[in-house]
Amino acid sequence: MSQAKVDRYKKEKENRKKLMRKQKMMGIVRKGVVAVIAVALIGWLGYSVYDMHESNKERAVTEVNYDSITDYLNGLSSAE
Repeated sequence: MSQAKVDRYKKEKENRKKLMRKQKMMGIVRKGVVAVIAVALIGWLGYSVYDMHESNKERAVTEVNYDSITDYLNGLSSAE
């Protein structure tokens, strides 16, 4: 081995623990980011399915008779 290779090997050996720790942390960060993205995707998909299901349901229709309110407002207008 040339002296440059020996020196490079010694330097890598000195920093091996630091490099391993850094690689572990990056792996954990990657897994965390992937987990967050997966949860967001699953949540969005679930919400979309629920929204489609709710939009297909029939809605109850109620009729309101406003005659008495109209008469009251007309009475107020004519009293002025």
